[in-house]
Amino acid sequence: MQKKTVADYIRTIPDFPHAGILFRDVTTLFADARGLRLAVDQMLAPFAGETIDAVAGLEARGFILGGAIAHQLGKGFVPVRKKGKLPGRTHSQDYTLEYGQATMEVHVDALKPGARVLLVDDLLATGGTAQAGIELLRKLDAEIVAAAFVIDLPALGGRTLLERMDIPVHTLCEFDGE
Repeated sequence: MQKKTVADYIRTIPDFPHAGILFRDVTTLFADARGLRLAVDQMLAPFAGETIDAVAGLEARGFILGGAIAHQLGKGFVPVRKKGKLPGRTHSQDYTLEYGQATMEVHVDALKPGARVLLVDDLLATGGTAQAGIELLRKLDAEIVAAAFVIDLPALGGRTLLERMDIPVHTLCEFDGE
Protein backbone atom coordinates (compact mmCIF):
# COMPACT_ATOMS: atom_id res chain seq x y z
CA MET A 1 0.00 0.00 0.00
CA GLN A 2 1.37 3.38 -1.04
CA LYS A 3 1.58 6.17 1.54
CA LYS A 4 -0.94 8.96 1.14
CA THR A 5 0.18 12.47 0.31
CA VAL A 6 -1.57 15.67 1.38
CA ALA A 7 -3.02 15.97 -2.14
CA ASP A 8 -4.71 12.58 -1.71
CA TYR A 9 -6.90 14.03 1.07
CA ILE A 10 -8.11 17.01 -1.00
CA ARG A 11 -11.23 16.58 -3.10
CA THR A 12 -12.00 18.49 -6.26
CA ILE A 13 -15.49 19.85 -6.81
CA PRO A 14 -16.17 20.87 -10.42
CA ASP A 15 -18.10 24.03 -11.29
CA PHE A 16 -17.91 25.59 -7.81
CA PRO A 17 -18.43 28.44 -7.13
CA HIS A 18 -18.83 29.10 -10.88
CA ALA A 19 -18.98 26.99 -14.03
CA GLY A 20 -15.52 26.01 -15.22
CA ILE A 21 -13.86 26.27 -11.79
CA LEU A 22 -12.31 23.20 -10.17
CA PHE A 23 -12.65 23.95 -6.43
CA ARG A 24 -9.96 22.34 -4.27
CA ASP A 25 -11.76 21.44 -1.05
CA VAL A 26 -9.52 21.07 2.01
CA THR A 27 -12.38 20.21 4.38
CA THR A 28 -11.76 16.54 3.56
CA LEU A 29 -8.11 17.03 4.57
CA PHE A 30 -9.14 18.71 7.84
CA ALA A 31 -11.72 16.01 8.62
CA ASP A 32 -9.13 13.24 8.52
CA ALA A 33 -6.87 13.14 11.61
CA ARG A 34 -3.93 11.67 9.67
CA GLY A 35 -4.36 14.12 6.81
CA LEU A 36 -4.50 17.13 9.12
CA ARG A 37 -1.46 15.93 11.08
CA LEU A 38 0.43 15.33 7.83
CA ALA A 39 -0.37 18.84 6.57
CA VAL A 40 0.62 20.55 9.82
CA ASP A 41 3.86 18.56 10.11
CA GLN A 42 4.81 19.24 6.48
CA MET A 43 3.98 22.94 6.75
CA LEU A 44 6.31 23.19 9.75
CA ALA A 45 9.17 20.99 8.52
CA PRO A 46 11.10 23.63 6.51
CA PHE A 47 11.18 25.92 9.54
CA ALA A 48 12.71 23.51 12.06
CA GLY A 49 15.34 25.47 13.93
CA GLU A 50 13.97 28.86 12.75
CA THR A 51 12.99 31.44 15.32
CA ILE A 52 9.27 32.01 14.93
CA ASP A 53 7.53 34.24 17.47
CA ALA A 54 3.96 33.92 16.19
CA VAL A 55 1.81 32.38 13.49
CA ALA A 56 -0.62 34.56 11.51
CA GLY A 57 -3.55 32.90 9.74
CA LEU A 58 -5.66 34.32 6.94
CA GLU A 59 -9.43 34.04 7.30
CA ALA A 60 -10.89 31.49 7.40
CA ARG A 61 -9.16 28.19 6.67
CA GLY A 62 -5.83 29.75 7.61
CA PHE A 63 -7.23 29.92 11.15
CA ILE A 64 -7.54 26.13 11.29
CA LEU A 65 -4.03 25.49 10.02
CA GLY A 66 -2.47 28.46 11.77
CA GLY A 67 -3.97 27.54 15.12
CA ALA A 68 -2.67 23.98 14.84
CA ILE A 69 0.78 25.17 13.76
CA ALA A 70 0.95 27.77 16.56
CA HIS A 71 -0.01 25.06 19.06
CA GLN A 72 2.67 22.74 17.70
CA LEU A 73 5.28 25.51 18.02
CA GLY A 74 4.06 26.64 21.44
CA LYS A 75 3.56 30.16 20.04
CA GLY A 76 0.70 32.63 19.79
CA PHE A 77 -1.73 32.95 16.91
CA VAL A 78 -2.69 36.19 15.14
CA PRO A 79 -5.92 36.24 13.10
CA VAL A 80 -5.94 38.32 9.91
CA ARG A 81 -9.65 38.86 9.36
CA LYS A 82 -12.14 40.33 6.95
CA LYS A 83 -13.14 43.92 7.65
CA GLY A 84 -15.42 44.46 10.61
CA LYS A 85 -14.76 41.14 12.36
CA LEU A 86 -12.16 42.25 14.91
CA PRO A 87 -13.02 44.31 18.00
CA GLY A 88 -10.70 47.13 18.97
CA ARG A 89 -8.37 49.24 16.87
CA THR A 90 -7.16 47.70 13.63
CA HIS A 91 -4.95 48.31 10.64
CA SER A 92 -6.75 47.76 7.31
CA GLN A 93 -5.52 46.70 3.89
CA ASP A 94 -7.59 46.60 0.70
CA TYR A 95 -6.94 43.92 -1.89
CA THR A 96 -8.36 42.83 -5.22
CA LEU A 97 -10.43 39.71 -5.81
CA GLU A 98 -11.59 38.16 -9.08
CA TYR A 99 -14.99 39.74 -8.52
CA GLY A 100 -14.10 43.04 -6.84
CA GLN A 101 -12.31 44.39 -3.81
CA ALA A 102 -12.19 43.40 -0.14
CA THR A 103 -10.44 44.51 3.02
CA MET A 104 -8.46 42.55 5.62
CA GLU A 105 -7.67 43.75 9.13
CA VAL A 106 -5.37 42.96 12.05
CA HIS A 107 -5.32 44.39 15.57
CA VAL A 108 -2.81 47.23 15.92
CA ASP A 109 -1.37 45.54 19.03
CA ALA A 110 -1.30 41.97 17.68
CA LEU A 111 2.50 41.74 17.56
CA LYS A 112 5.54 43.40 19.05
CA PRO A 113 7.78 45.22 16.54
CA GLY A 114 10.38 42.86 15.11
CA ALA A 115 8.32 39.71 15.77
CA ARG A 116 9.20 36.88 13.40
CA VAL A 117 5.95 35.59 11.90
CA LEU A 118 4.94 32.63 9.76
CA LEU A 119 1.93 33.48 7.58
CA VAL A 120 -0.41 30.53 6.90
CA ASP A 121 -3.37 29.80 4.63
CA ASP A 122 -4.83 26.83 2.79
CA LEU A 123 -4.57 28.04 -0.81
CA LEU A 124 -2.29 30.29 -2.85
CA ALA A 125 -4.02 31.44 -6.04
CA THR A 126 -3.47 35.02 -7.27
CA GLY A 127 -1.79 35.95 -3.99
CA GLY A 128 -4.03 38.95 -3.30
CA THR A 129 -5.19 37.84 0.13
CA ALA A 130 -1.68 36.81 1.19
CA GLN A 131 -0.29 40.10 -0.11
CA ALA A 132 -2.81 41.99 2.03
CA GLY A 133 -1.83 39.89 5.06
CA ILE A 134 1.86 40.60 4.46
CA GLU A 135 1.21 44.34 4.16
CA LEU A 136 -0.75 44.26 7.43
CA LEU A 137 2.02 42.39 9.24
CA ARG A 138 4.54 44.87 7.89
CA LYS A 139 2.41 47.72 9.31
CA LEU A 140 3.06 46.06 12.69
CA ASP A 141 6.83 46.06 11.93
CA ALA A 142 6.82 42.26 11.88
CA GLU A 143 9.39 40.23 10.00
CA ILE A 144 7.67 37.64 7.83
CA VAL A 145 9.76 34.46 7.97
CA ALA A 146 7.75 32.84 5.16
CA ALA A 147 4.27 32.16 3.85
CA ALA A 148 3.10 28.54 3.97
CA PHE A 149 0.14 27.06 2.09
CA VAL A 150 -1.31 23.60 1.55
CA ILE A 151 -2.14 24.20 -2.13
CA ASP A 152 -0.53 26.28 -4.86
CA LEU A 153 -2.32 27.05 -8.12
CA PRO A 154 0.82 28.05 -10.07
CA ALA A 155 -1.03 29.21 -13.18
CA LEU A 156 -2.53 32.10 -11.18
CA GLY A 157 0.84 33.58 -10.22
CA GLY A 158 0.53 34.00 -6.45
CA ARG A 159 3.94 32.52 -5.68
CA THR A 160 5.63 34.95 -8.06
CA LEU A 161 3.81 37.89 -6.49
CA LEU A 162 4.89 36.95 -2.96
CA GLU A 163 8.45 36.16 -3.97
CA ARG A 164 8.68 39.62 -5.56
CA MET A 165 7.81 40.92 -2.08
CA ASP A 166 10.85 38.99 -0.75
CA ILE A 167 8.67 36.42 1.00
CA PRO A 168 9.81 32.79 0.87
CA VAL A 169 6.87 30.56 -0.13
CA HIS A 170 6.35 26.97 1.00
CA THR A 171 3.53 24.83 -0.43
CA LEU A 172 2.65 21.16 -0.01
CA CYS A 173 1.05 20.42 -3.38
CA GLU A 174 0.11 22.00 -6.69
CA PHE A 175 -2.92 21.68 -8.91
CA ASP A 176 -3.31 22.81 -12.50
CA GLY A 177 -6.02 25.26 -13.44
CA GLU A 178 -8.08 27.58 -11.29
